[in-house]
Amino acid sequence: MSAVPALELIEATIHRPSWTVTADLSVAPGEWLALIGPSGAGKSTLIDMVAGFLPLASGALRIAGQDVTNAPPAERPLSIVFQDDNLFPHLSVFKNVALGLAPNRRVTRSEREAIERGLAAVGLGGKAERLPRELSGGERQRAALARAFLRRRPLLLLDEPFASLGPALRREMLSVLSEVRRGFSDPPLTIVMVTHHPEDAAGHADRVAFIEAGRIGAVGPTSQMLGETAPEAVRRYLGLDDRQDRDLERPERESS
Repeated sequence: MSAVPALELIEATIHRPSWTVTADLSVAPGEWLALIGPSGAGKSTLIDMVAGFLPLASGALRIAGQDVTNAPPAERPLSIVFQDDNLFPHLSVFKNVALGLAPNRRVTRSEREAIERGLAAVGLGGKAERLPRELSGGERQRAALARAFLRRRPLLLLDEPFASLGPALRREMLSVLSEVRRGFSDPPLTIVMVTHHPEDAAGHADRVAFIEAGRIGAVGPTSQMLGETAPEAVRRYLGLDDRQDRDLERPERESS
C-alpha cells in the first residue's frame, strides 16, 4: 500500500485579473522538491496557495491526506520560511524562536531545553540573548529555520529564504537545513523550496518542478531536470541550448 502523499494539489487554481495559476502536484513524505522557473511564473503564488494565504478559486489541496482547501493558515500542518526572516526586532533570538512553540504563553522547562538544542543545531548556541540587529543575515535566517524546525510540522515551505545571501553562505545554509532535516523521522520532514538558483536544487532536492506561465510544465528527478536530458522549456530556462550553440559556433583551434 503506497504512502499517503505529504502534499497534493488537485487542479488547485487561483485567479487574478491578469493571470491564473493552476497546479497539479503530488509530493511524497520526506521528499525535498525544488520549484524553479522564470520570475513571475507563479512559484511564490504556489507557496502562498499551499500555506493558505491565497484562497483557491477551484480545485483541492490536501496535506498528509487531510483536506485543507478551506482551512485558515494557522490550522495547516506546515511551517514556512520567507526571504525576509520575519524576526521581531525587539525580541531576543531565544524569544523569537520560542514563538514557534509557545506563541501565547511562557515556555516550559522541556520547551526551553528544546529551543536551546534547536539553536545549537543551527549554529546559534551562545547567541540566544542577542537581538536580531546583532546578528548577520545568515544568522537571522538560522534563527528563522530553528523556529520553523521546532514546530515539528511535517511540511516545510521555503520561499527563497537564502536568495539575498552570497553563494558560499547560501551553500552553508542549505547544508544546515539538510543536517537538521535528518533529525526528523516520525513524521519525516517534507520540503518544498522555491529557488532562483538551480545549483541549490542540484545539491539537495530529490525532484524539481518547473513552473512557467502559471502551470507546472514538468516534474522529474533532479539529475534529469537539470541535466542534458531536461525538457526543452527547462533547457531554455537553464540556458543549456545557448551554451550548446556557443560551443558549436566556437572555431576549432588550429593544430600546431
